[in-house]
Amino acid sequence: MTKGIIIETPPLDVYGQMAADEALCETMPARHILRFYNWRGPGITFGYSQRRRAVTEAIAAAGCGIKDATRRPTGGGIVFHETDLTFSFIFPSPGAYFEPGKTYDRLHRAINEQYSRLGISFDLLKEKTRDYAVNDPAMDCFAKPVNMDILYNGKKVLGGALRKFGEHMLYQASFQAPDARAKAALHRDAVTKALGTEFALEWETSEMSGAALQRTGEIAESKYRTDAWNDRI
Repeated sequence: MTKGIIIETPPLDVYGQMAADEALCETMPARHILRFYNWRGPGITFGYSQRRRAVTEAIAAAGCGIKDATRRPTGGGIVFHETDLTFSFIFPSPGAYFEPGKTYDRLHRAINEQYSRLGISFDLLKEKTRDYAVNDPAMDCFAKPVNMDILYNGKKVLGGALRKFGEHMLYQASFQAPDARAKAALHRDAVTKALGTEFALEWETSEMSGAALQRTGEIAESKYRTDAWNDRI
């Protein structure tokens, strides 16, 4: 078995959440890192390749009053973080080349199988769909399921996005079942067991180090709160 770390962080806003994942990719306290977001308040994230103007228009059209929004380092569409269980997983991915489809298949299949063991029936979407791209309309990620998303009764409940950081992969995910936060302990345990089984990990829990927390604050201020990052396209 390989050691994996479940990192606990203090409550963070949406800018801090994105920065924390990046800081962990820099400091790498272990080769496998799982983190469940501890939210200070609601926020919105949108994919790395989404046009800011289209995102702003889509958020306004949705009638959403959330003010804190930032661009993710990963792809995908718009995600409203109000009632979801949000988590990230960092794991080895050596070399410059990777196949996103195979990565999503591995992660989502493992999670889906763990829920099956709990007697909860989700479906893995297996069909060719358009990805979120620069010139596609910016949409609520959970209104537009794509290949390898997890569905319940035809509705998307879990989606994720990827980004390579050197020799490691960052996977950021949002679980939006109705009881995602009400039964957070159950869902956290399911995700933890799924990834632990798939990657042969023995989990330890640790608080985020002081150095990583300091770096999180620096990245949040210098990147995720800035117009230079959020208005990049």
